[in-house]
Amino acid sequence: QVQLVESGGGSVQAGGSLRLSCAAAGYSYSRYCMGWFRQAPGKEREGVAVRDTDTGRTSYADSVKGRFTISQDNTRNTLYLQMNSLKPEDTATYYCAADFRWANCYSGSWGRRSEYKYWGQGTQVTVSS
Repeated sequence: QVQLVESGGGSVQAGGSLRLSCAAAGYSYSRYCMGWFRQAPGKEREGVAVRDTDTGRTSYADSVKGRFTISQDNTRNTLYLQMNSLKPEDTATYYCAADFRWANCYSGSWGRRSEYKYWGQGTQVTVSS
């Protein structure tokens, strides 16, 4: 069973930066599709960015391209999301997700909640104008 624990959320003014971390444990496979999702009040959970843990290939939502960067540190079993130039519309609870079906990262449906088996508890990000 994979356990995911997010940290790094907080409150920031528009234009600011935050870095989210996702500490992972309990891997059973050597390769996963891992990523970040977010959910704002009253909205669907949406994919933000994903990464193939083996190849490092990434995909981003159009709304965050050029501003967010997903990365990983294999020595710490940690996934990161560097968020720059934050906007009020980035306000949401951010979740870390993973699935051993690494091909999800290459699918047109990579941003679908149903494609991921493992989830963290979420961390709140609030961006004020």
